[in-house]
Amino acid sequence: MTSASLAAPSARSPASFTWTFDQTNSPPPYYDEPETRKEDATAKDEDCGSFYRGPASFFSQSEPARIPTIDPARHAGTRRPASSNLSIPHLREALSSLESKMATLLSERDEIESRLEQAVRLQSPVHRLPNELLASIFIIGVLTAEEEDSLMLSALMLVCRHWKDVTLATPILWSRIVAGTRHSVDKARRKLERSQSVPLHVLVDFSPRMEHGTVTTESIVNTMDLLCSSIWRWESFRLTIPNRPQAHAALSRCREEAPLLETLSIHILHSMQEDHYSHAPLPLFAGHIPRLSSCSITSFNFGWDQKLLTGLRVLKLGGYWNGFSPSSDIILNILRACPKLEEFALRNMSDVEADRCVVTETAADGSEKATRSSDAKAIHLPRLTSLSFYYAGIARTHTIMSVLSLPALEKVELCFLDDVSPVIEHLRRQSLTYLPLKHLRIESSFFSELKLVRLLHRLPSLTSLELVDVEDASSHLFKSMSTPAGASTWICPKLAHLVLEGCTAFDWDSLRSFVESRLPAHSRAYPTQQRTSVSSASQQAFLTPEQFHASALSSSSASAYAARAQILAHAPVTAQPRPGSVWPQRLDSIDLVRCHQVTKEMVQWMRMYVSEVKCETAKNVWG
Repeated sequence: MTSASLAAPSARSPASFTWTFDQTNSPPPYYDEPETRKEDATAKDEDCGSFYRGPASFFSQSEPARIPTIDPARHAGTRRPASSNLSIPHLREALSSLESKMATLLSERDEIESRLEQAVRLQSPVHRLPNELLASIFIIGVLTAEEEDSLMLSALMLVCRHWKDVTLATPILWSRIVAGTRHSVDKARRKLERSQSVPLHVLVDFSPRMEHGTVTTESIVNTMDLLCSSIWRWESFRLTIPNRPQAHAALSRCREEAPLLETLSIHILHSMQEDHYSHAPLPLFAGHIPRLSSCSITSFNFGWDQKLLTGLRVLKLGGYWNGFSPSSDIILNILRACPKLEEFALRNMSDVEADRCVVTETAADGSEKATRSSDAKAIHLPRLTSLSFYYAGIARTHTIMSVLSLPALEKVELCFLDDVSPVIEHLRRQSLTYLPLKHLRIESSFFSELKLVRLLHRLPSLTSLELVDVEDASSHLFKSMSTPAGASTWICPKLAHLVLEGCTAFDWDSLRSFVESRLPAHSRAYPTQQRTSVSSASQQAFLTPEQFHASALSSSSASAYAARAQILAHAPVTAQPRPGSVWPQRLDSIDLVRCHQVTKEMVQWMRMYVSEVKCETAKNVWG
């Protein structure tokens, strides 16, 4: 091949379309100014319009392909230098703009989320309850609380605005008003306003407390002046005051009628003081309290006005000493005026003389006749279920009990009396007709054990027996309760709770036999002929260490140890039920506080057969 032919291709003219790549000076397209990017895009559309029209115009067969040529000189003037677009202030401004947009979007997102949460919360069933039903739930939660000034009412108002509006619009929620040493007068005033016209339960408590200083009469009078404007809608009124002068100053404000008053309680703390306040300042509530059914008065001398104590269902009197203590005649006249009485209690009173226990009766012609209590006409109280005499004087107690007829009595408490044998005998005579007694408590008193056993024979419905600090409860009492009284009767077959606090006159064997007799019969019980061996083992099991060591010398150590431990492992021996007999109920609890004759081993054995056994030793001055 010739040299001319080899050089011919290099002599060809260059093509009209050229590609230009400027990789060094071209700035990033996204950081250009908006107008610059728009002009560049328009220029590209004009120069390269046929290039971006699609395959049909570029590869057309009727016309030769023409590739557009981009002239670099044409666009050189419109392109900004790279240093201006990549400057630090410009980049910081762009970053700041993005961050502001992100913050705006995040705030919008939070607002939408809160609206979504509120919309979901509004769909909850508790927010769809009617206001009346929601108010009824609030009333149950607030008024059934034991605390007089519960924090639940304040907590309800802090839940949400809707609950606060419902609480403020329910007057009965504000019907409990508490004023006194620990409660401000402003709070009582707010409750008076919000309660509108509903019946009120008022508690005035001025108990002296060290942290609040001395209780002044002025503060008591100011509080009573505020509350007495609503006497007409008082349903219950309870007053706790330090002394009688302050009590008379407070009650002297109660001059208006109380047509809705049902519960009245006046408690004077310092009841032992002697003063000249022996009569009520005025007829309380103008003598008009037709609905009064419960009255509790402690150490307030109201002259024993019969208008105040008439037609009651609950009567509690206490704190009267020396010349201010009521006589038996006064108490019996009050009981005659309350035929619907259900609960009666006398507490902390000086006793009357036994030779002055006379009863004044009113004849048909209106004349009065003084007779002995044994010859007086019986007072029938068909609804009385609870009777309590706590340091009320045995002469007064005996006189009152000898006149009363109590066919519905269920609870009796005889505490800190001298000899309650006459009262126990009267209860036994009452049981000859009908006496549904379920709870009997005797504390720090003397009694005849034989009379108590006779009474227990007549109490088939007794479920709780409490003997506290009595020395007359010996082993004979439990031995008589461990065997059936007759062919088909047991003593107190329903007895479930037994309290022997401070009783030290009984021994362990009698108590163990009593517990075993209350266990249900089972097939695994030991036969009767083994009873003697078990009893001897129990006697050896609870000897003192010296006695046990002396007895161990006459026998082998192994046999002595077995005899001592046998009582904790053997099954109790229970009597077999007789045909047609009612088996006694199993004991649920036994209280053996301050019973030093009961050891820890005995308590552990008893806990295997009794659900609850309480045993605590007496504490000394060091606790």
